Amino acid sequence: MSNNRYSVTLIEGDGIGPEVAESAVRVLEAAGARIDWDRQEIGLAARERHGVLLPGTTLASVQKNGVALKGPVTTPSVEGYPSLNVTVRKSLDLYACLRPVKSLPGVRSLHQDVDLVVVRENTEDLYAGVEHEVVPGIVQSVKVITRAASTRIARFAFEYAEAHGRKLVTAVHKANIMKLSDGLFLDCCRDVAREFPDIEYTEMIVDAACQHLVLHPSRFDVLVMENLYGDIISDLAAGLVGGLGMVPGANLGENCAVFEATHGSWPEAAGKGLANPTALILTSSMMMRHLGENGIADRIEGALRDAYVDGGSLTPDRGGSASTTEFTDQVVRCLSNGGA
Repeated sequence: MSNNRYSVTLIEGDGIGPEVAESAVRVLEAAGARIDWDRQEIGLAARERHGVLLPGTTLASVQKNGVALKGPVTTPSVEGYPSLNVTVRKSLDLYACLRPVKSLPGVRSLHQDVDLVVVRENTEDLYAGVEHEVVPGIVQSVKVITRAASTRIARFAFEYAEAHGRKLVTAVHKANIMKLSDGLFLDCCRDVAREFPDIEYTEMIVDAACQHLVLHPSRFDVLVMENLYGDIISDLAAGLVGGLGMVPGANLGENCAVFEATHGSWPEAAGKGLANPTALILTSSMMMRHLGENGIADRIEGALRDAYVDGGSLTPDRGGSASTTEFTDQVVRCLSNGGA
């Protein structure tokens, strides 16, 4: 049991966010994590209390603590409201989106042998939001790719692979069409690959990568790509193991890290106990590994595996009838039984 104590920003989000966040907090405590939570708000809950969707105090808390656990959040579907998730990433320069995708035993899905990692560049590409109307009826969106950002994300992917015993990095691109922008991205990946001779490096066009992921996901290890491709492929990969409710995610920068659910806020289900907290529980495990607490992370992941293999307390999305709280109770019981 670790004696280290951590100060972590907790951003529950809205919709089902508070419910799955509470599940993650309970599981962390049961696993032995010693955390002082700095609770902050974002989204609709923040607007009701503070009049803004993203209070400056929330960003300041993340900058101070360096680590945050974040539930899903709703961005109002009204013109003028930028994506809150994108705003957080840009404000904190969280340039790397990390999505491990791994099959869980006991979870019915398309494949049972998936174990890959999607590394997505977070700061540029079409998501830079550089758009304008040329003339009425014609809108232009500018794709921005830079050597600095491409080199940084490529190095992140290779360093991650090296640190986690991964043997293959695949750069996903569309350089056959976008020869300058995606060509620059590939040039940067190739330059970085030369620094890691013990890791195999390959390249794959994005449409072919999608097909091979569906048919043969075991052929992949670490995939690195630009922002738009990463958004699409990370969701596609999640579908291979049961959906977004089954995979964790993190957005990492040089000075801070935000660990967040990959799924949406599902406001229609708020307060009904229907949400599956697996994604945020796995995300909290990622957070503990980031803090160097691998033993706690192992216990959390082991307890989740045991809960799914047992199958007696699954949420409706997994074919069961258990509530969010009842599923969490089962994971905590598995922890007390030594889930590892």
